[in-house]
Amino acid sequence: MKRILLFLTFTATTLCVSAQKSLDIDNNADEVIHYWDNSTAPHSNEESEAEQLNAKGHFTHISETVFYLFKADKAKATGRAVAIFPGGGYLKVCIRNEGFGLAEWFKSQGITAMVVKYRVANNGHKEVPLEDAQAALKYLRERASELGIDPSKVGVCGSSAGGHLAAYVSTFAEPKDKPAFAVLFYPASSGRTWQTAKNTFPCLLGKERTPAEQEYYSLENRVDETTPPTILLLSDNDRVVPPINSIDYYEALKRYGVRAAMHIYPSGGHGWAGNRKFRYIESWKRDVAGWIAELDEADSNNCKQ
Repeated sequence: MKRILLFLTFTATTLCVSAQKSLDIDNNADEVIHYWDNSTAPHSNEESEAEQLNAKGHFTHISETVFYLFKADKAKATGRAVAIFPGGGYLKVCIRNEGFGLAEWFKSQGITAMVVKYRVANNGHKEVPLEDAQAALKYLRERASELGIDPSKVGVCGSSAGGHLAAYVSTFAEPKDKPAFAVLFYPASSGRTWQTAKNTFPCLLGKERTPAEQEYYSLENRVDETTPPTILLLSDNDRVVPPINSIDYYEALKRYGVRAAMHIYPSGGHGWAGNRKFRYIESWKRDVAGWIAELDEADSNNCKQ
């Protein structure tokens, strides 16, 4: 009997350890920060299932917010930093390409990057991902001196639903708390029925959402003169998030005189940010790097005036 009990105990322990290890994901982050969870954050998404990670690098059932920090080399550091929000329809966080893949590139450009494994909305907890996005910006600003960051140059980057989140914090946060710039890959920014992504708004606002709520959280309706400079990158043949999402957001930015750029690539569909096999990978890198360089030039000219 004792041998049986010992065997069962050993097996249970091994399974627990294996389950924990299954949530590890390969990355080159310089630091991993377990920021808060549903018991310590201001709001909970009421997730009841254990967190899961699949072979594609997609996290689901997220109840803990984790920051993966990629520090720019001092020799290359520009003083800029960016919080990165991967996509996943507010149902999951696709962290490998749209998170770590992008972070590696930003780091190579001298921009400190922090990938955010944010708590998803879990059928209507719309305040939770926004809370995590604001926490990420605050964290980077609080460590600015230590990390060699200019706190006035902390921006956001997001893909798909993560693009909605990046635009969400760009439009809903108080002006003093908004990011300095935004890089949006095929953002699922609009909740209008005929142009919204399949999962994003049902997960963000819940099954009982109203048309008025969808309009309120359609971010082209929330843009104003305090929205940060923004670049949008997308494919013409995206069938998951229709290009009209980005077009409407861009038009809203220009209506309020916000510095903006938009690049539409002929093909690629959806979900290519950070993917090395994307046909126009060198194009988007050149477009983003050039746009950020123009922001730096504009900042420099403003300082001289």
